[in-house]
Amino acid sequence: MRIHSLPTQLINQIAAGEVVERPSSVVKELVENCFDAGARQVVIEIEQGGSRLIKIRDNGCGIVKEDLPLALSRHATSKISSLKDLEQVVSMGFRGEALPSISSVSRLTLISRISAADCAWRVNADGTEQDFNPQPDPHPQGTTIEVRDLFYNTPARRKFLKTEKTEFAHIETLIKRMALSRFDIGFSLSHNQKEILTLKPTATDSEQQQRIAGICGSAFIENSITIDFAASGLQLTGWVGLPTFSRSQQDMQFFYVNGRLVRDKLVSHAVKQAYQDVLFHGRHPVFVLYLALDPTLVDVNAHPAKLEVRFREGRLVHDFLFSALHRSLANLRPGHGTSQQPDSEPSPQTPSGSGATNNVTWVDPVPESHGQDAPRQAIFNFDAKPSYRSNPPQQASLPLQVEEAIQAYASLYPKSETMVPATQPEAMPLGHAIAHLHNIYILAETPNGIILVDAHAAHERVTYERLKQQYQQGTVPSQPLLLPIKITVSAAEADLADDEQVFFNTLGFELNRSGPETIVLRSIPILLGNTDMETLIRDVLADLIEHGMSQRIQEKSNEILSKVACHGSVRAHRRLTIDEMNALLRDMEQTERIGQCNHGRPTWIELSTHELDKFFLRGQ
Repeated sequence: MRIHSLPTQLINQIAAGEVVERPSSVVKELVENCFDAGARQVVIEIEQGGSRLIKIRDNGCGIVKEDLPLALSRHATSKISSLKDLEQVVSMGFRGEALPSISSVSRLTLISRISAADCAWRVNADGTEQDFNPQPDPHPQGTTIEVRDLFYNTPARRKFLKTEKTEFAHIETLIKRMALSRFDIGFSLSHNQKEILTLKPTATDSEQQQRIAGICGSAFIENSITIDFAASGLQLTGWVGLPTFSRSQQDMQFFYVNGRLVRDKLVSHAVKQAYQDVLFHGRHPVFVLYLALDPTLVDVNAHPAKLEVRFREGRLVHDFLFSALHRSLANLRPGHGTSQQPDSEPSPQTPSGSGATNNVTWVDPVPESHGQDAPRQAIFNFDAKPSYRSNPPQQASLPLQVEEAIQAYASLYPKSETMVPATQPEAMPLGHAIAHLHNIYILAETPNGIILVDAHAAHERVTYERLKQQYQQGTVPSQPLLLPIKITVSAAEADLADDEQVFFNTLGFELNRSGPETIVLRSIPILLGNTDMETLIRDVLADLIEHGMSQRIQEKSNEILSKVACHGSVRAHRRLTIDEMNALLRDMEQTERIGQCNHGRPTWIELSTHELDKFFLRGQ
């Protein structure tokens, strides 16, 4: 066939295939336009899951009458005018394709009025970009867009829609996610003339927390810490859940870049790394986080639906996010803050937290070696009782290299001296030990109540953190291989291994290139003596190519150090003296990530006098 131009409506329908996946896609595009118009109130009306009607009204700046036809034409926008604008996008949308694409697969009506106009103007569109005839309308200032009979002229697309309930559930989830990105805007959502969601604009921190609690649940606020972390032109703010407040799915993870909701592999990787030492296996953290950075450092044009972004300095962003979250979780320790008791009785089935959001605030990242000097204002109250408590993890078997490592590291690193218990009550947030219950749990009394500590889990974390610190601060012991390992890789991986020799040397590896597609491993860290080195090196190179970084060697080292700590810690059913229990409590107060053991299980819980009084109906 000869080359020919496509009709305008067909072009718009093809574009709609990228932009309009389902009714929620239409809602996303239109609500983002409301944001860019400076709206302070957005009303969304849905009928039959969005297939019959999507109506969105805002009180923004409106559109001039003469610009209405352009608003419904391809590649026409008010948000960019030059390449420079494209390189530093500050709006939510800029392609100029959404409205004509939506109008090509629906019956679209646009009504808009600016503040200086005598009346509003209405236009209808069908995707042909022709025969626009604006008509006057008594609409107030702002814009209303009605999208009726979605996919009426593309029945194949309509068949792929799910049930009315499912499609509306996607819309409701979307609106909740977008409401978390703009606290200054009010939202109203209705379905089939029934009001589903009403959110007022917020101005104060407490009102913002109320909105988050209404969307994520009050338990999230009670079991989270606030973050305000800035460095290198990046700022991270928001809320992250305590490690014990986790979920089996990734359904409560909200991340925003310059106010834009995104899903990004780099972000997911950084969060996963930050939680790796404190989260129970198979669980996922919860968070609502906002990253602000220079618009020139992020490309928001990486995805037609703007769900993904591309960072120009991906390594910098990854390290910043990891550092912010890692330090925030590490500095959660007993006694750094004022505890408030929960409003209801704690129960094994219902997690309950401190009753108030905790605060961890820095202006600049704190180096790992100076973690003790970081300001700490956090209270770590482990009332939460996650569902996995009924099925605790099994103790791992002790492999041969761990037995050897225990002996090797015992000689390399001297044991820490036992801390002398402090004499001031305010210096002992975990209180004084009273008894060793069932030879497992330490019972301690505090001015505010009682503390229960799993002695083995707590000592395991204390030992593990000491081993990690000593391992990181000292030169990594390595041993030469009797028979060097020759590894065949791609030319790109061989180049990378050659360029990253310093990186491998600092970790105890001697890795040399011996050919265009061959590298030779001559020395390895003592700690990883019985590890499959060829597979590990291949995985590390793959990580370096994909992410520009790799944590596999550190993870493998930490895994063995964790086993060393587990099997070198005080065992359950070993009777402890009062002095030994008090020494462990003091160590816990100075140890990072003490809220969980190496397997992610809680190490201690608190019962306040207020809760004890409620148990026994005192004062009622």
